Amino acid sequence: MAKPDTLTIEPSGPLPRPMFAPGRVMIYAVLILTSLYYLIPLYVMIITSVKDLDAIRYGNIFIPTANPTFAPWVKAWSEACTGLKCSGLAPGFYNSVSITVPSVIVSIAVASVSGYSLANWPFKFGEFFFTVLLVGSFVPYQVMLYPLVIITREMGIYSTLWAVVFVHTVFGLPILTLLFRNYFSSLPPELFKAARVDGAGYWRIFFQVMMPMSVPIFTVAVILQVTGIWNDFLFGVIYAGPTNYPMTVQLNNIVNSLQGVKEYNVDMAATILTGIVPLAIYFFSGKYFVRGIAAGAVKG
Repeated sequence: MAKPDTLTIEPSGPLPRPMFAPGRVMIYAVLILTSLYYLIPLYVMIITSVKDLDAIRYGNIFIPTANPTFAPWVKAWSEACTGLKCSGLAPGFYNSVSITVPSVIVSIAVASVSGYSLANWPFKFGEFFFTVLLVGSFVPYQVMLYPLVIITREMGIYSTLWAVVFVHTVFGLPILTLLFRNYFSSLPPELFKAARVDGAGYWRIFFQVMMPMSVPIFTVAVILQVTGIWNDFLFGVIYAGPTNYPMTVQLNNIVNSLQGVKEYNVDMAATILTGIVPLAIYFFSGKYFVRGIAAGAVKG
């Protein structure tokens, strides 16, 4: 009895690409050069911050010191002069935290509810309201500086941390509302309709249906707000008052001080301490940032 012919299975799918294909080599070369462009300054800052002044005077900014010291970090945190006081960046850190935390919470809470309402609960003049927010996102900050000085003065909060919180919350609402509105519009409408059929109301749908599916866009909002507020200099120097300056203002005072010996190691340590919070947030939540931006800024 003849054996049946065995079936021949032809290979399918794309052909394997060679490891050193010209396109792949070019992509990796561009990525490596871009990474070096951003990492080399950080590397110089780190190794300079652990050198003493004698090692810095020798030059060779790319060569680490054989005897690293963390005294510049200690001085930048607790001893450097930031004006009339020589208490380092520590007071500015607590001021920055006191400004950032309530600003982020209030702006995201208001913007998420506003975006949810615009996307799922049409109301009279809703499009006009959304247009005003969009226009507001393109108004330069400098145009509103003096009017906001008058407003915060009349509110009785000028030269306080609450003035800076108020200003950051107001300026964060337009872009955040746009992101949340577009993200909620991109979610399947059948979920909203099913919840309505089951008798869920406005807040129950928001907290039990929308929020659990919105982790990426909330992460994007947190990153944008924390980065923008923590790194802000203009609002802090205008609205906070001399006793409530955030870290960025105190860093400027340390770096631009003209008294005594120029301590580049302390300047570098102070700069790294000021930027470590947004860097850490980007490092731990970068994948959510890319995912949320793609969903919240393109769709809708």
